[in-house]
Amino acid sequence: MAEARLGSKSELLNVLGDVKARVQEKLGIVDFPMPQFIIIGSQSVGKSRLIESLAGEQFNFISGTLGSRRPTILEFRNVESATESKWYVLDQETNQWQNKPTHEVMEVVGQAHNSLGTNVDERPVKVRIESNMCVDMQIVDLPGYRSYASNEEGRILAKKIETLNGRFLYDQRNTVICVEEAGDAANLSSLRRVSEADPDYKRTLLVRNKLDKYYNDLDPNNVNKWLEGFGDLPKELKKFALTLPHWAEGMPAPRPLSQLRDEMSKADLNKFASLGTSRSHLDMVGFNNFARYMEKRTERMFVEAIGPVLAKLRELESAMSERESQLQDELEQSDPTQILATVRACGASFANCLTYVMEGVIRSNIARCTLGDELRKFHTYHQKAVSSRVVDQLPSKDFGSLEDYIDFLEKEMQVPAHNVAINGGAQYSRLMFEVETFLRFSDIQDAVKKKSVLQAFGISMTSVTWADVVVKLLNHDAHLPLQQHLAYVGERVKWFFLQQKEPILHFMRTLKGSPDEKLFSFLYTKHAQMIEDNPTIKKLVFETYDAVVERQLNHFLSLFKSTLQATFSNPWVFLRKHTARLDTDMREQVPLPALEDTKRRIPGEIGMRSGVERDVARLLAEIPMEPHCIDPAVDKVQVLVLKVYSHIRSQVCDQVELFCESFFKLPLLRRLEEDMNRIELSQVDLEGYKSRRARLEKDAAANTYGLNEVRDCLQILASFQVKSMAERA
Repeated sequence: MAEARLGSKSELLNVLGDVKARVQEKLGIVDFPMPQFIIIGSQSVGKSRLIESLAGEQFNFISGTLGSRRPTILEFRNVESATESKWYVLDQETNQWQNKPTHEVMEVVGQAHNSLGTNVDERPVKVRIESNMCVDMQIVDLPGYRSYASNEEGRILAKKIETLNGRFLYDQRNTVICVEEAGDAANLSSLRRVSEADPDYKRTLLVRNKLDKYYNDLDPNNVNKWLEGFGDLPKELKKFALTLPHWAEGMPAPRPLSQLRDEMSKADLNKFASLGTSRSHLDMVGFNNFARYMEKRTERMFVEAIGPVLAKLRELESAMSERESQLQDELEQSDPTQILATVRACGASFANCLTYVMEGVIRSNIARCTLGDELRKFHTYHQKAVSSRVVDQLPSKDFGSLEDYIDFLEKEMQVPAHNVAINGGAQYSRLMFEVETFLRFSDIQDAVKKKSVLQAFGISMTSVTWADVVVKLLNHDAHLPLQQHLAYVGERVKWFFLQQKEPILHFMRTLKGSPDEKLFSFLYTKHAQMIEDNPTIKKLVFETYDAVVERQLNHFLSLFKSTLQATFSNPWVFLRKHTARLDTDMREQVPLPALEDTKRRIPGEIGMRSGVERDVARLLAEIPMEPHCIDPAVDKVQVLVLKVYSHIRSQVCDQVELFCESFFKLPLLRRLEEDMNRIELSQVDLEGYKSRRARLEKDAAANTYGLNEVRDCLQILASFQVKSMAERA
């Protein structure tokens, strides 16, 4: 290869360059495994002159006194047939390359830097040069490190530049060209920064510039050691020493830069050859040796990149193909004639999957929480919620804080699985234990007063019995503590179901590819994707779900309130003992009862339920009726009221899970799908759907375009591989 023309773009570089242009520039995909060089160094070490030498011509970015403050990506394309260089700059708005005169490109690049003031920006300005004098490669020129700042503003800018450069240094796709001034190898500040990101120097090239300044320091005895850095430079580090074109400051270049570049490269080689430098060390000297190495390194990097590039392209093709199918499905479902049916179908699938979540899904990890976290989240939710319903957050005023209540549940009650993060049906079972505990704290707040007993007895001492007095006292306000605590139970169950929306969606979304995929409708995954992607569907389904949960809460509280009022209106019926009895006879054959057996059984069962009634009757009989014994009578009435209340409370608490199942959970599970099938679209929803469909059509067109580009890139690489294999055969 002639020294005047440092390289010709190989077919491999052409192929990968075209792929890169399509994927990164047209599709805007930045996370692409395409290698590149970055150039690092302090100000005034010759970074710009090195870039000019690689370009084969002189230019100067007008970046002001503060220097560059953002990355400048320079793409060099060697075109052997070119008679003059062509400069392009990438328009940020249109993402298209614009051919401009060199001085205009310099102004655009300079303005991109100067517009930042004393700030930095990682968004690059991109320049392309096509010439017969440049090397086939791409370089990212990073802002130079500041070794000195005269004020605080300058120090802040220097720190920002270090942070910006660090992001590029730590990117494993980047090969670092570290430019330092030739001299004492032990004091290379930029190389120290590079070593932190690449300690083994596998991605680093060291270029020691201004070599001619140190000619007089060299002799045949030290020249080889000097090139190796006298032991201060790692042996594994690839090193070059060279002199770049330079001339008197303020004067024009005496000859074309490409000519000066070759002359100085020859001078370096002649000087070191005259000093008896070994052949292996001579390869480390001069720009032309550096340029040849760069071309080989570039080609090697691109060869190594073919595998990752193909893998990434196939990954993109798979993702875009799946996305195309999803967009097509949603476009079909968002047809104006099918909009309402689509929303209702998504809602019905969502409703059906609530049952499966309640049955327990092992792979579900959404919204899992321990009992303590659950109560804290509920407490926070209830503090922020706007509701006319007053709910006590603690079961008793004796608890100083929520943490005291949680500590009681965990240490004294030892609620099952209190320290395990769970969701779904398992969380519901734990909740039932907690709300039963909460409900058992309900108690008559004030002692039954003497005047209340007398008021309930009435005027006549003979027309009202003490049993009537007890009923009046219980019916007056004894049911209120239970009713207040039941409001907490209802709110806790409501909050639980509200938290299941995301676990339901997660269950639907993750069915595809799971071991139990074939056990459920394939529509679940499809509808989950539509709910997540379409804000209108998600809003309607979630709002309907929330409304049904709120309705069931009101229904639950209303039915429970009626149950309590009926219970306290006639507590004696509630106090009867049940007639059921478990027969422990476990014989293999039990004869069916005959009619006579049934006749004998019924009176016995009815007789068994007297239970507490006898105790209550005895206590009522012990209450004196004489007017002068009113004080002892009041004391006995007070005791009886508390005993009856305690018994009713125990019965209610024992059955709270049954009440929650009957009045809340089962009606919710059964009626949710019905409500989803009654969803209606408002005019606002229809407009939102129309807007969504327009966006879908645009996304579908963009995805189809991108998919075609990716497939073309795959075809280009596949054809290149086949051709290469045929040539090697």
